[in-house]
Amino acid sequence: MLTNAQAAALRANLRGQLILPQDSPYDGARRVFNAMIDKRPAAIARCTGAADVVECVKFAREHGVMVSVRGGGHGVAGMAICNDGLVIDLSTMKTVRVDPKRRVARADPGVLLGEFDRETQAFGLATTMGTFSVTGIAGLTLGGGIGWLMGKHGFACDNLISADVVTADGQFLTASENENADLFWALRGGGGNFGVVTSFEYQLHEQGPVYAGFLAYPPEQFASVQTHMRDFAKDAPDEVALQGGVITKEGVTMCVAVACYSGDVKKAEQVLKPLRAFGKPLVEQFDVMPYRVFQCFPDWWAEPNKQHYWRSGFFSELRP
Repeated sequence: MLTNAQAAALRANLRGQLILPQDSPYDGARRVFNAMIDKRPAAIARCTGAADVVECVKFAREHGVMVSVRGGGHGVAGMAICNDGLVIDLSTMKTVRVDPKRRVARADPGVLLGEFDRETQAFGLATTMGTFSVTGIAGLTLGGGIGWLMGKHGFACDNLISADVVTADGQFLTASENENADLFWALRGGGGNFGVVTSFEYQLHEQGPVYAGFLAYPPEQFASVQTHMRDFAKDAPDEVALQGGVITKEGVTMCVAVACYSGDVKKAEQVLKPLRAFGKPLVEQFDVMPYRVFQCFPDWWAEPNKQHYWRSGFFSELRP
């Protein structure tokens, strides 16, 4: 625990709120998306800008305090929260500024995907940004960032133009291809924590409505459905993105195939026809919709405040 004097000193240097275990907002502030995570930090600093982040990093260095960084809090492993340390909480930093002429957006680290998409789609623009609207852009981008548009535009990190970063020694740096290039390389899916990013700048792309939806089958057909999806994907155009799995919702278990076509919607039905021709689905639901609306579609099977256990891996091919 921090001493009263330490807490008072840190609080005096912050514009944002410092939350301690005895404070009423503490239990809510230490909760994240995954209900399996139940950690108790010594303090939570809700930062309002880069200056607060600098103060937190310098304080932690001076006093030897463990630090974790929270953006959207969606990371299922719970790394956003630490036991007995200082949480640098960026979740209230939510500004998004779009320059439609340059097709560029600058966003704060507390922004969620749905919030980002709402601002960019107002100008008919988007970039690769995950598949759940409640995911934070910060952890997603720094981890690589897969999404419905990655076939056309690459990962989220491929669309990162620059980032403002507070490094472990308390310096404020801008990282881009032309400035602090090594740090910029490391931030884009480098796999470690190379600093606290306080602002992201993204390249945007034109994106109108998408043709998207899902097919649901009995769970015992999982292997054959996945094989069909794999075979379809081999020749599918870059505008097609797919997800598949077995889902239990409200006591009903089903095998699902989810597809999003982000190209010309006039061609969509023909493109997805081979995928939709497989078997006899229990449910088949496809339609033309705004991109940001479909971004919310998978939210119903990855709900907050539930216990989530995820593992991931990378495969050169999807073998039987």
